[in-house]
Amino acid sequence: MADLLPPEELERRLRAIGEERYHIHHPFHHLLHGGRLDRGQVQAWALNRYYYQACIPAKDASLVARLPTPALRREWRRRLVDHDGDGVHPGGVERWLRLTDGLGLDRDDVTSLRGLLPGTRFAVDAYVRFVREKSVLEAVASSLTEMFSPDIISQRVSGMLRNYDFVTEETLAYFTPRLTQAPQDVAFALDFVMTVPRTREEQEAVMDALRFKCDLLWAQLDALHHAYVSPGLPPPGAFRP
Repeated sequence: MADLLPPEELERRLRAIGEERYHIHHPFHHLLHGGRLDRGQVQAWALNRYYYQACIPAKDASLVARLPTPALRREWRRRLVDHDGDGVHPGGVERWLRLTDGLGLDRDDVTSLRGLLPGTRFAVDAYVRFVREKSVLEAVASSLTEMFSPDIISQRVSGMLRNYDFVTEETLAYFTPRLTQAPQDVAFALDFVMTVPRTREEQEAVMDALRFKCDLLWAQLDALHHAYVSPGLPPPGAFRP
């Protein structure tokens, strides 16, 4: 049996997974942030990404139900509030709808999910199922893509404001709280996956969970690129700009 990795080595390997696989490197994001998409293509991205945003609370709720201690449940309930809001302040789901509003999409069309790409639905559903069915350790580890999100948020906000005259700071207000929420989420999750594993097998499962999450984020952009960039073949029933 392989020896347990020291915590610093485990963290190094986790960060290396992101450097290789995180969707900041996907060609679709290069186009989006570089101003090389038209309004309809940006709308398609926002409409499809809504399904991911809307499913995050369901994913987190399924994990809360399995967490063994009040402290862990309190931490994950905070994430639910971040996304669903507290009844007074809007959460991430509502802020994403304001983004789609700002891009000129009809809110009812977005929330109906009628124009969703099958690839988006399959990837997001796989993520929710992963968190529901895998171990608590693997479910928490799958959230570690947040380690890399501040960089992509910075690129996205600056690039889209610079390159698209139909995008405003108000449209992109979803991302402002994530710059502080994501590091807080990561601090907890990273500590959890560094201290809980007792075997090398569990550490390998942590790394596999992060690879899985990176893969499903990449797959969502593959679907968008195929449908709206090249070859530009949206499937029947999908959103058409």
